Amino acid sequence: MLTGKIALVTGGAQGIGRAIAARMEAAGAKVMVGDLRDPGDIAWHALDVTDETSIRAFCAHAVHTHGRIDILVNNAGIMFEKSLEEQTAEDWDRMSAINLRGPFLMAKHGVPHMPEGGAIVNIGSLEGHCCNPGHTAYAATKAGVHGLTLALAVDLGPRGIRANTIAPGWIDTDLNRVYVESHPDRAQVEDALAKLHPIGHIGQPEDVGDVAVYLASDAARFVTGQRITVDGGRTARPPLPAIFGR
Repeated sequence: MLTGKIALVTGGAQGIGRAIAARMEAAGAKVMVGDLRDPGDIAWHALDVTDETSIRAFCAHAVHTHGRIDILVNNAGIMFEKSLEEQTAEDWDRMSAINLRGPFLMAKHGVPHMPEGGAIVNIGSLEGHCCNPGHTAYAATKAGVHGLTLALAVDLGPRGIRANTIAPGWIDTDLNRVYVESHPDRAQVEDALAKLHPIGHIGQPEDVGDVAVYLASDAARFVTGQRITVDGGRTARPPLPAIFGR
């Protein structure tokens, strides 16, 4: 689906980003991962999405190597849990710099090298439109990513460039595994998580990767400005009180 296309994936050394990079490579794209760490088994260039100079150098390296950028996946992100009172302005600014300003700057410096037919895929979150406790900054930045996607779709559409967001639900990543393994009864947690999803299980990074491949491909040529939720139906079913037993 992506034969011959040049794809950049930020935060692609692990988790969802690594799965996206692998799926795009399997679909025929030439992939370059931008990350602070070298994944070791795919083309990589150092990238700090909080640093505009680093972003500019990453895009320039990709263009020097491949001549253009067809696909940009803005995946790099962080998350922390802090109450409103615990959060500092520095916490807020760092979250915003990585989760929201990073995608903006990647688009700013990547789009000039993107021909007609290019595609931007931003990785948002369910928490861009619903929220867990202690996620003030995270939810705000992910909602911002969804807004950024809409603006990019409108502004870049006349140039033949599309922009969409993927909003993943609970995905089996290293970060989420920490939550599961910190509980004294891991089996109970896994069962409870599975029951949150009508489909009966949590997601895998590859589930997001496959959707990213579709959105980046010509099969999605008339799809832009959309938020695609990948959550196994979790947000389609409103919760019931536990006393109901289901």
